[in-house]
Amino acid sequence: MKLSRLYSNEPEKFVPIDFLPGLNVVLGEIRLPENKNKDTHNLGKTTLGRILDFCFLAGRDPKFFLFKHDDLFKDFVFFIELELLSGSFLTIRRPVREASKVSFKLADRPGADLSRLPDNSWDHSAVPFEKAKSLLDGYLDLRDLKPWPFRKALGYLLRSQEDFRDVFHLKRFAGSHADWKPFLAHILGFDASIIEDRYDGEKDLAKKLEEERIVKADLSSTVGDLSKIEGLLHLKQEEAKKKQRLLAVFDFREADVTTIKHIVDDLDAQIARLNADRYSLSLSQKKITDALKEAAILFDPDRAAELFAEVGVHFAGQLKHDFEQLIAFNRAITDERRGYLHDELAEINSELARVGESLQMLGQQRSEALSFVKSADIFEKYRHAADELVTLKADTVSLERQRAHIGRLQVIRAEIRALTQKNQELQDAIETDVKRRNSDLSSLFSQIRLFFSEIVEEVIDRKALLSVALNNQGHLEFSAEILDDSGNATSADRGFTYRKLLCVAFDLALLRAHLSGRYARFVFHDGVLESLDDRKKRNLVDAIRSYTSFGIQQIVTLIDSDLPGPTDGGGPLFQDSEIVLRLHDENERGRLFRMRTW
Repeated sequence: MKLSRLYSNEPEKFVPIDFLPGLNVVLGEIRLPENKNKDTHNLGKTTLGRILDFCFLAGRDPKFFLFKHDDLFKDFVFFIELELLSGSFLTIRRPVREASKVSFKLADRPGADLSRLPDNSWDHSAVPFEKAKSLLDGYLDLRDLKPWPFRKALGYLLRSQEDFRDVFHLKRFAGSHADWKPFLAHILGFDASIIEDRYDGEKDLAKKLEEERIVKADLSSTVGDLSKIEGLLHLKQEEAKKKQRLLAVFDFREADVTTIKHIVDDLDAQIARLNADRYSLSLSQKKITDALKEAAILFDPDRAAELFAEVGVHFAGQLKHDFEQLIAFNRAITDERRGYLHDELAEINSELARVGESLQMLGQQRSEALSFVKSADIFEKYRHAADELVTLKADTVSLERQRAHIGRLQVIRAEIRALTQKNQELQDAIETDVKRRNSDLSSLFSQIRLFFSEIVEEVIDRKALLSVALNNQGHLEFSAEILDDSGNATSADRGFTYRKLLCVAFDLALLRAHLSGRYARFVFHDGVLESLDDRKKRNLVDAIRSYTSFGIQQIVTLIDSDLPGPTDGGGPLFQDSEIVLRLHDENERGRLFRMRTW
């Protein structure tokens, strides 16, 4: 598929462009001296690529110039004629005012002006936008892209200045890596299905992990496992049955016996144990407090020296120094010991507080139990038992909910294990596929890699390496690097000029490698010669011309200041026959749209 003709219903404002099957040059001439040093000139060479994108059914973006300046462009209707792989010619009609209504007309010959063709004479007239994209996919029949639509490849066919920043990741690929890496891998000859499955599996795993987190958050922090829940639930259910029977017969003698046994065997025993713990902790607390009070060192070397002097005994020099060292040593030991004692005291105080709270709670329970046993009011006992039954039922409901959550959690964790294993298998399959395609010299990727390096070497006399490998997360990483004489990667590709060259080489290599398949046969490069020196400019144009001989249509835009100077020893870089559109800054008639600037 190639570009044949681009025109509009306003030929005086937008001059028709007839494209050549080989090299097409859109040349902007800066004729006014005051514009020579400007970076932008608003001639429309970049806008041409945007118009082509619009005709290829780009979505409606309010920031796009045709819609942003509705007062200027609302009456425009654009037509693009394409030469299909079948040899027939397809014209696409798209108005600005009703951009979602697209018409199609198929013809055997090129060059017909369909701007005045009635609606009923189109093969498909005013087709809704989504259906129009599907129809165009069918007309173009670019099977090398399947199952992706034709627009997925447009970024590598219509390179704007913004798309020269990265060889692979284009501006239109604003989504996650899962939105474009499988497609890129596909057109490079890799098995994209397993790469898509890997991304889908990663999303599924992330969802399951989030589901696990939510279910765990709903579980009680005291829950151990399903066995413990089942045991607690069984005990609560049995106790509830007993309470139910007790309330049904209105006989609380058994309840009195059970309560007394609970007081003696459980509550009193726990209270006694906690009191013993409190006694032991209180004793330790006192010992530590006393030890902290005794930590002072009472010997003073200066005072000792005065006493010795009073009785006529010499106490100075080394003897006093030794005592001072001994005191310093003891003080260091004491400070360290005090630190440990303070830490231990803090732990004891915390434990004493916990024991106190437990004793208070158990005391309250004991008091209520004794009150129940001593009470002679049968209705008070009935009310008490009914309250306990309500509590038991609430506990049972809570435990049943916990059991359901744990059951769900076990299922989720089994699914997580299965997804993790599946993702690892997919990663292994991707790694195997990448290794096989890299090592197979007849693979599509190996051909693209060879063509890519040949183009770069022809232009700058250096080899370049196109590589695909797996990163630490098990996803593909694409790399394009310029090599030095030893075959090592250099930083040259990081500069914008050489990175642009790598983009051009990659796009052309893709086209050439797919010539035997069903793929596009054209590429548009905006400002392709900027920043290169004169010799490299000629080399790049020679490389582009050589690719047109393979049947690849190349459209390039440039400013005349990007042309090689007269001192480089060569003739004109382009023949007049190759220049399909000349733009200039003298007046409105020199711009792509012959109208006031916006």
